[in-house]
Amino acid sequence: MASQTGKYLGILDLESGLPPGVTSPPPPKGSMLRSASFDLPVITETVEGAWADLVVRGDPALEQAYVAAAQRLVERGAVAISSYCGAAIRHQAALAAAVDVPVVTSSLLLTPMLLRQLPPAAKLAVLTFDSRSFGEDWLPLSDPADRSRIVIGGVEGGKLMRNETMCPPQPTEVADMESEIAACVARLRSANPEISALLFSCTLFPPATPTVRRMVGLPVYDITTLCRMTLQSIA
Repeated sequence: MASQTGKYLGILDLESGLPPGVTSPPPPKGSMLRSASFDLPVITETVEGAWADLVVRGDPALEQAYVAAAQRLVERGAVAISSYCGAAIRHQAALAAAVDVPVVTSSLLLTPMLLRQLPPAAKLAVLTFDSRSFGEDWLPLSDPADRSRIVIGGVEGGKLMRNETMCPPQPTEVADMESEIAACVARLRSANPEISALLFSCTLFPPATPTVRRMVGLPVYDITTLCRMTLQSIA
């Protein structure tokens, strides 16, 4: 890998729908968009045309826009690239090939490693924004036995979804997010007592991670876990 001379974590951001000149409210504590979440400051580039619903559904035409935004981030000094939507994992290979810095588009890249940390009979719960829209192609798994150990759950129908599907999206109180995630975890564990760890695939969830971790008493991983691990590996 080429020598790293930059000093930022680069985030590939979604279209916001905000009018020109209007800025988003500050992200909550723990968000991947906050520099305080990492040892390096965060910079962002909006991926042209990357509206949340298009990214989740999967639009091959977006791939070049993702690549162009990642290259702009590297030009600005990013030493690693991540994404503010876990569904961008579809573009992981193209992005990794296009830039000479580590690319970690989604916490779902941790899935194979986490399964091997757990006992063979244990399950990993993947929590997402909307389980109805979760793509099977997001999981980097080739063994059907591994897929059978994954349980998918979402927070669809709650305040977070209502706020995020507005245009522009509206902020959600972290306490409300914590409550909705905890309720989802309780449902999943009731049906799957073998669950031994949680992986948040939604990039909105990290502000809730510390509280949910205490509430459920299980290991909880999210995109900031992966980003910190990646940044700590860079000289």
